[in-house]
Amino acid sequence: MVKNARTKPAYRCAECGNESAKWYGRCPECQAWGTLEEVGVPKAALSKIVAGAPSSPARPIGEVDVEAARARQTGVSELDRVLGGGLVPGAVVLLAGEPGVGKSTLLLEVAYRWAARDGASSPSLYVTGEESAGQVRLRAERTGNVHEAMYLAAESDLATILGHVDAVNPGMLVVDSVQTLSTTVVEGTAGGVTQVRAVTAALVALAKERGLPVVLVGHVTKDGGIAGPRVLEHLVDVVLHFEGDRHSTLRLVRGVKNRYGPADEVGCFELVDDGIRGVPDPSGLFLNRRDQGVPGTAVTVAVEGKRPLVGEVQALVSRSALATPRRAVSGLDSSRVAMVLAVLERRGGIRLSDQDVFAATVGGMRIHEPSADLALALAVASAARGRALPADIVVLGEVGLAGEVRRVHGVKSRLAEAGRLGFTRALIPPDCEVPDGVRARVCPDLGAALDVLEAVAT
Repeated sequence: MVKNARTKPAYRCAECGNESAKWYGRCPECQAWGTLEEVGVPKAALSKIVAGAPSSPARPIGEVDVEAARARQTGVSELDRVLGGGLVPGAVVLLAGEPGVGKSTLLLEVAYRWAARDGASSPSLYVTGEESAGQVRLRAERTGNVHEAMYLAAESDLATILGHVDAVNPGMLVVDSVQTLSTTVVEGTAGGVTQVRAVTAALVALAKERGLPVVLVGHVTKDGGIAGPRVLEHLVDVVLHFEGDRHSTLRLVRGVKNRYGPADEVGCFELVDDGIRGVPDPSGLFLNRRDQGVPGTAVTVAVEGKRPLVGEVQALVSRSALATPRRAVSGLDSSRVAMVLAVLERRGGIRLSDQDVFAATVGGMRIHEPSADLALALAVASAARGRALPADIVVLGEVGLAGEVRRVHGVKSRLAEAGRLGFTRALIPPDCEVPDGVRARVCPDLGAALDVLEAVAT
């Protein structure tokens, strides 16, 4: 008996893409259940594939028309910054974030501004699968985002949504959220791996066919990752993360993937009572400006994407009544804080082993890059010695385990941002370019920075 010639079957995880030679109920790589599917095409089927007539002839790249692919601004400048200029026709954007962070509020603003600009010629269609149309209308009235060219539908069936698209013929489509949609073409419940993949693939095909920009809202898991199969991020053109602390009004839209622009840009927003608004100059949110310095504070400049943000690091040092002193951290990397404290005690001669140390940022800012090491060290030293840095000085630098101060990227742009806000002096690592208007003091190691603290402290 001659066996049918086939390739050896393999199984690929729809969540992480890992391939296995045999089927498992649980992926051995990402530990997801029920995500392995058989892949592989029979050799006989491959041999039957013949050349087909192309839908359009190939042309020299210089003759391809690019005007139809130009990005169109959404009207929300901070979002346009992250998108690389606006929404490209046919682009599919996935906006993911935690519940209550403001995703729906932001996209209502986008849909309203799109409708107000283009009117009946290119209306916006907002589809919600999580709320009723009345609930969305109430939110839109509260935030002032109601326009006659802004259409609203509360649907969760993909076929019905496609019918709404045919009826309205919108210039932009917002779907809130992709995990609530389902289709009868495939089996599974809404939000499952199979349904999410099928719904997203259909919406991507719709966007490409009609040149329709589509914005999808995505849920996140408890670990902060986008819920659903990993292939969801591969299907879409742009992936944005909407981040924010529940106890702060600041919101950040961070680009993770962008086929049409920078993938490391950040947009800043402030959640207010009547909606959400862009913050083109967010540095003031992270500063507590004073005429005189206060012991335990130091100002630094972090970089979010390509945007420098001036922020304040605060520290409090007090004698501990416990056998093991407390270390409390907010807005900073706790492991990095522990390292800086160890270097400060060993290389700087500041006793902290019997002291409680509290370190935090101002305004809900999160700083996880090494450029804030020196500012943290000086803030702790300032708190321990009761001596304050001047209010017009900014501190930059990474602190190594040997006590050396290392160079960080973008020092010139950071200092330029600090100078724009009125800071005239800076403590920086060696071999850094300094803009005009800022007097810089080079600190090759932690000891030199502590000497500067003693010399310039008020």
